[in-house]
Amino acid sequence: MAIMALDKCPTLPVFTFIFITIYISGYFIIFRNWKGKLRLEASSCLISLAHGTPAVLLSSYSILNSQTQLGFASPNTKLQSTVLEYSTAYFVVDLLHYVTFIPGESLFIAHHLATLYVFLTCRYLVHHGAVAILGLVFLAEVTSLCQNTWSLARYRKADVPAAAKFYGFVSPIFYAFYSLVRGIFGPILVYRMVVFYASGAPDGVIPRWAWVSWIIVIVSAILVSIFWVSNRWIDYYGERSDEVGGHDEVDALVALTAESSAEQKAAYEK
Repeated sequence: MAIMALDKCPTLPVFTFIFITIYISGYFIIFRNWKGKLRLEASSCLISLAHGTPAVLLSSYSILNSQTQLGFASPNTKLQSTVLEYSTAYFVVDLLHYVTFIPGESLFIAHHLATLYVFLTCRYLVHHGAVAILGLVFLAEVTSLCQNTWSLARYRKADVPAAAKFYGFVSPIFYAFYSLVRGIFGPILVYRMVVFYASGAPDGVIPRWAWVSWIIVIVSAILVSIFWVSNRWIDYYGERSDEVGGHDEVDALVALTAESSAEQKAAYEK
């Protein structure tokens, strides 16, 4: 019932206010003991958590429970438009976070601006195509819970042993899940979108400039995601190699110490 009611009430300003409230609560209450930049990053993770899983549920519900036959060029339903507003509000607030507090993160800022362009044009200009866009939202946010808990653990792993242990445990799971979604399922969906759009099927309802620009943004985002997770895998195996190397050095030192002690004992007995 709560999901069904979403298409009747809140609009973009309401959702934006909600995400601002969550961010402020994270900064001044939940993460008040965290220091400096980590406190800001953790607050950003909190609104990402508040957006991610609900966006997965709402986007899938809005597609699967539509009263009309849906396709990549179908008119946006009221609930789909509301879900687009929900995601737009999150990206607006997180963009403000980066522009205000961490302006040097140009890649994140560019990503958020490009994503907002797709959401806003689909919602307010084209009024069609939300099925494809929300399908991508589902894939983008299905890893959100895992990614944000991983991020929070990474922020504190140097200070909290439990965080370091969790980080070590969840990292390969998160990287594998992220690689599967962004490296396989995402490109498959985008390929199907390109084939559909290029066939001319959406002509007359989705302008060519719209779907071409959407595809450029989406492909760029997927490539950046693949590059990002590839670097995480490299870092992970580098850390593992350092750990193995560290263990080997310790073992060698222990063996050398034992050998030295044996030699000293033999010399003493002589």
